[in-house]
Amino acid sequence: MKVRFLFILALFTSFSFAQSINDFKAVIVPLKYDFQKKTNEYRLATLTKFNLNKAGFEVFYTEESNPYDKCNLLYIDVINVKAFLATKMYFVLKDCNGKEIFKSTTGYTKEKEYQLAYTEALNEAFTSLYAQNYKYNGTLSTTTKTPTTIPVVVNTPTTTNTAIETNSLTNTNIYYAQPTSNGYQLVDTTPKVIMKIYKTSKSDYFTAIKEGIQGVLLLKDKDWYFEYYQNEQLFSEKMNIKF
Repeated sequence: MKVRFLFILALFTSFSFAQSINDFKAVIVPLKYDFQKKTNEYRLATLTKFNLNKAGFEVFYTEESNPYDKCNLLYIDVINVKAFLATKMYFVLKDCNGKEIFKSTTGYTKEKEYQLAYTEALNEAFTSLYAQNYKYNGTLSTTTKTPTTIPVVVNTPTTTNTAIETNSLTNTNIYYAQPTSNGYQLVDTTPKVIMKIYKTSKSDYFTAIKEGIQGVLLLKDKDWYFEYYQNEQLFSEKMNIKF
């Protein structure tokens, strides 16, 4: 009887102190994962931060300072699973002691081009985090540190007026949108897949990849534009899309 009581007490205690993602307000993202050779290779750090922001977290890169104690933060690691003729990827969120707080489902794609494959697999893995309906429960304590930012090359659209010169292009081809699990693929009349776009929290804004170029697809004045950086110049390509 005593043994059973102690077992129940231990079980209750473990549940009482169990942590969830709702106990954390922010996540630290590395600029390079173990399987990568270069910093922010294939824009995976950028994509990770985008998805975490979309889920509701505050996000900082490893090299950035932040206003939180290290043990009040989650740390993400993306794992690339070796697979034959496919890309499989998942991520884990851990606390400062390395304890696993959340493990995603595994994203899977047979896309051969690395940029597209990594983007598709990681975006699919994040659907399991969105399903958690994350909401910070307000238990985090902050320090008096002031966060600073570091320069990171990202393809992020701006919604305010800037002095950046935009190179405007017009694409006269017609593309047809075919639904996918997390967005659409745009095909021409061949039909050949020209672009893959991924849903965000806004219906008029998608992340996009076209012929290995990563950017965004957004609706402006009832027209769709594919915007991206190339050689540090911003390009805006008007596209005729049939949804």
